[in-house]
Amino acid sequence: MATSKSWQLFVHNGKHNHKVAVYNHGHSQAAKLTEEQLQQIEQFSKSHVSPRNILRFFREQDVSCTVSSQKIYDVVAKIKRNQMQGRNTVEEVLRLSAQRNYTVFHRNREESNVLSDIVVAHPTSIAMIRTWPYVLIMDTTYKMNK
Repeated sequence: MATSKSWQLFVHNGKHNHKVAVYNHGHSQAAKLTEEQLQQIEQFSKSHVSPRNILRFFREQDVSCTVSSQKIYDVVAKIKRNQMQGRNTVEEVLRLSAQRNYTVFHRNREESNVLSDIVVAHPTSIAMIRTWPYVLIMDTTYKMNK
């Protein structure tokens, strides 16, 4: 018997009163990824394979696979965070743009030094605009989370 000021616990029979679960789906230990699976996820992620296709691959390899899609999404997100090495999203976009020779123009708000506008252009696009300077098609759409 365990006792506290606010509760009491009595154990009459310390044995389980139910059978062991047949399906391990959702149990953290059963859904734990092996080191080999983590390496495969990293390779697939580098090849831009979507997490749902990674999960499909694991289930085709092993029918009794209990890994959830959320677990794979979490691992892919962790891999991306590690690749960013502490940089935020905007810093990473600017770094990758410079690394791949994209032309980048950006403006900050004067009073707060917050990024207000950014234009990223592929080198081929810059060459085309120099060849045909009177024709310009610009996609200025972006997704707003509401």
